[in-house]
Amino acid sequence: MSFLRTGAMPTDVLVVGGGPAALAIAAELAECQLAVAVLAAADPRDPWPNTYGIWGDEVDALGLGHLLEHRWSHTCSYFGPTPTHHGRDYGLFDKTLLQQFWLERCEAAGVQWLRGWAQQLSHAGGRSQVRYTPAGDADLAVIEARLVVDASGHKAVFVQRPDRGPVAGQAAYGVVGRFSAPPVEPGQFVLMDYRAEHLSAAERQESPTFLYAMDLGGGRYFVEETSLALAPPVPYDTLRSRLHRRLAHRGVAIEQVEHEEFCLFPMNLPLPDLDQPVLGFGGAAAMVHPASGYMVGALLRRAPGVADAVAAVVAADPAASPAQLAQAGWQALWPLELRRKHALYQFGLEKLMRFSESQLRAHFATFFSLPDAQWTGFLANTASVSELVAAMVRLFAKAPWSVKVGLMGMQGRELALGLRLAWPDRNAS
Repeated sequence: MSFLRTGAMPTDVLVVGGGPAALAIAAELAECQLAVAVLAAADPRDPWPNTYGIWGDEVDALGLGHLLEHRWSHTCSYFGPTPTHHGRDYGLFDKTLLQQFWLERCEAAGVQWLRGWAQQLSHAGGRSQVRYTPAGDADLAVIEARLVVDASGHKAVFVQRPDRGPVAGQAAYGVVGRFSAPPVEPGQFVLMDYRAEHLSAAERQESPTFLYAMDLGGGRYFVEETSLALAPPVPYDTLRSRLHRRLAHRGVAIEQVEHEEFCLFPMNLPLPDLDQPVLGFGGAAAMVHPASGYMVGALLRRAPGVADAVAAVVAADPAASPAQLAQAGWQALWPLELRRKHALYQFGLEKLMRFSESQLRAHFATFFSLPDAQWTGFLANTASVSELVAAMVRLFAKAPWSVKVGLMGMQGRELALGLRLAWPDRNAS
């Protein structure tokens, strides 16, 4: 990998960012025969700090099962004393292989690399100009592109979105290491363990958290205390303390820490302005799934369609403006159906954020008792709006009264989110 110097030649597309979303969209755009440059503050080859999971059937459908480091068939959750078995494989990506998968495609398709910090964006003469501070240089440099794709994360550099109040964050603190005793059963993956006997009665009335854990083999395990979503998010110190107390309650101590993981990302970002002349992708485009917090599967599934839409406009109109190219990309990324689903998921999340620990236990126990096609389509965001509504109606019918009462209460932003199902977000006005 070589990096361009200041004063780089104009390009078709400039991608801002160097993480999974940036590499995913850069690879697809370049394979559409577009000239692509990536501007990143860090080296895109630097190791990624966090882990990425995905359900087995999702990665199999993409033909990318070989990118998994681990795969479990013994998958379950605990919403009471006995496990809820999911009957569905779960996988953990090999971060190095996933990163290399995208880097190699970028390199083969001729993606150019720039190191620096994006500062300003302007549009003139049918092109976009990005001013940036090159690595090791205090002076601003400029690169021109027909389209700028902001894939810099949820704190986007250029993408604009409306302010609709506090943003709820999913926070997690985890440890990869060795333990005095197995924290989960051999060969087991635990999606959610809401058992909370290690907490006092008063603490159980506070923000609920759950354990996400897996046997990595060879005596190594990954355990992570997680908060579904809250604004403001649960502090890392609270999550760390609860994890240690949860383990101690089971007679388990951490003997060796190989890696600590700190995760915090927004779950209910509003959609960006879909009429702006810059295109977003990944966290910058609110692609985190509001029902699960997952995004990598969506990056893999949706990047090809977005790239094809942009490339089609370039091929049809060599003089197309940044606004026209961005519009094609936004329409492919957030068509009406997906915008309605986004509103529906956020409506549901708004309710769950007010649920007590006992309500969350009952809710998820009911949710995972739905037919497999309903709960898997819901979590993967592959079900249609009508299928999602059908799943929610069925869940309501099966749920105990404690959950029904919580679902019926209309507070906070739920009315606005419900209305957005009929009139989805398009812009910030």
